[in-house]
Amino acid sequence: MSGALGGMPGGIGGGTGGGAGVKRFWQTARVTEGDGGYEVLLDARPIRTPGKAPLALPTRALADALAAEWEAQTERVDPTTMPLTRSANTAIDRVVPHRAAVVAEIAGYGETDLLCYRAPHPEGLIAEQRARWDPMLDWAADRHGARLTRAEGVMFAAQPPEALARLNAAVDALDAWVLTGLHPLVTISGSLVLGLACAEGRLDADETFAISRVDEDWNIREWGEDEEAAAQAARRLTELREATRWLSLLR
Repeated sequence: MSGALGGMPGGIGGGTGGGAGVKRFWQTARVTEGDGGYEVLLDARPIRTPGKAPLALPTRALADALAAEWEAQTERVDPTTMPLTRSANTAIDRVVPHRAAVVAEIAGYGETDLLCYRAPHPEGLIAEQRARWDPMLDWAADRHGARLTRAEGVMFAAQPPEALARLNAAVDALDAWVLTGLHPLVTISGSLVLGLACAEGRLDADETFAISRVDEDWNIREWGEDEEAAAQAARRLTELREATRWLSLLR
């Protein structure tokens, strides 16, 4: 996953270092079930995180998908092709021991949620923001009892404490595995509301991305888009899709 929680594959079974450049030393990757959950074995060696913790996974579907990532490696390990392994490492090594800080970081996006800050002009953009963003704010009010306040422009507007408390409670109710997937949904979109809606299945990754980019897409239609911005947008969409896949494998 992107951002502060990002991890890298490593700590392969028996304490062997992992990451970019490690030569493939195993013949097969397979899943086994133990007391702590499902594990991926490289031949007979269990994968460990960079922090040397057992890579124990909560669902068989996620374990199978991780095993497929390792099985797909060729002569050398390429961490860029292993987003699920990277996220599992993040969940175990970084989210579990720092859960309160992660909850606070994610929930903090409710204080400055993208959907609450509206353009003062032009009328076309105002109308598009209203059409795309108002239904999601209504969803947050209906689903979580959190009615956020809209503001014009970019100046900070304080949100109702009760609404923020309800959104914080929604985030705090999630386990470390789901928080790991929610984090990029929120940080990439800039919206706690969109992140929760995507994590809960109200939106898919592409819908979340499109709704979060109302302003950017408006400007592109007006002025065009450069190659660097297009490449960055493509990377962000890929990360959103990876996060939603991660969440689907936890169910």
